Amino acid sequence: MTVRHVFAVDDETALCAALLHDVIEDTTADYDDVLKACGIEIADAVAALTKDMRLPEAEREPAYDAQLTTASWQAKLVKLADVYDNMCDAESAGMLKRAAKKGERAIECAGADPRLQPAIEEVRRMIASLIL
Repeated sequence: MTVRHVFAVDDETALCAALLHDVIEDTTADYDDVLKACGIEIADAVAALTKDMRLPEAEREPAYDAQLTTASWQAKLVKLADVYDNMCDAESAGMLKRAAKKGERAIECAGADPRLQPAIEEVRRMIASLIL
């Protein structure tokens, strides 16, 4: 909903990736399942949004950021939307602080792609309004 209604994006790949962004991490589905059901563009976007849980945590986050940095603009947009949604749902100062930190990382990973500027600016606005 955030991708479509907050960021006003109707790109099919972005919307499908948003719906499926946690499916590899949180279910028994894997990349091949998403590939078979949805095609390579969506499978690649979902994979870019999936942390490699086999790595130790100290290695996992930098590896995840590196994979997001090289991901499609749709995957980056979904990450920004996920962070935005998490900030909206934060129930404590600690949760908000963690969400804001992830927001800054997501903005950094998004880079300077002009297609992402409205989403980046909205996440920045959200971070500023929630932590100030």
